[in-house]
Amino acid sequence: MIIIGEKINSSIPSSKAMIEAKDAQAISELATAQREAGAAFIDINAGMFMSKEPEYLSFLAQTVGKELSLPISVDTPSVSAASAALKAAGSKGNLINSVTIEKDRLEGMTELACEYGCSVVALCSPESGMEDSLETRLLIADRLVNHLTAKGISLSDIFIDPMLKPIGAQDTAGLEALETIRRLHELLPDCHISCGLSNLSFGLPKRRLLNRAFAVAAIVAGLDAAIADPLDKTLSGLAAAAEVIAGRDEYCIEYIGKCRSGEIDV
Repeated sequence: MIIIGEKINSSIPSSKAMIEAKDAQAISELATAQREAGAAFIDINAGMFMSKEPEYLSFLAQTVGKELSLPISVDTPSVSAASAALKAAGSKGNLINSVTIEKDRLEGMTELACEYGCSVVALCSPESGMEDSLETRLLIADRLVNHLTAKGISLSDIFIDPMLKPIGAQDTAGLEALETIRRLHELLPDCHISCGLSNLSFGLPKRRLLNRAFAVAAIVAGLDAAIADPLDKTLSGLAAAAEVIAGRDEYCIEYIGKCRSGEIDV
């Protein structure tokens, strides 16, 4: 599974303090730890700083993307902030998180993705006034993919996010998410299906337990990427085991390799 490391996020108090202080050493250490734990991208988020978001996001992009040469996930709804961050990173092969069907955001982020050679997270988020249903999310995903591919972005560079709802607020949210993932995988088999894994457990105790349980079920349903904590070795082990069960790890090669390297430790 493709893990997008979630730890450098201004909504996490310890990370917010590092970002606000522009503590490049602490940020570098956290980014490196996530990469060494198996993260394919390091998510950077400075959304809590509001008007200063472009400044802090650029600092993170330079620290993690340019100076450490790590692939970053630029996590912002702002086209201008994403543009500043990608310019500061000065590299290709990054991820823009995210686009929606809102016209200005979709067009602006698509232009950036093409300019900087980025993959894209596409959110199945209904616009105001639209019915929030499975069929609506499938329709949105199809529209987003058609737009992105028409601009030259390959299917394999598109990460479809079904937008998980908190299960604490809606007890059917887990089942609905699994069905959405399954249907998206059937509809768009050449795209990645991704999610913010902790969104489902928001507001509940022992969130890691719920995240781990959902990850196993979601991988079997078709999930192959997630914004998650790569430092959670139990999660990494369960994800690797789930990929074996789902038939996505031929001859269990990846699973065996991770066991031997110590990446899986249970």
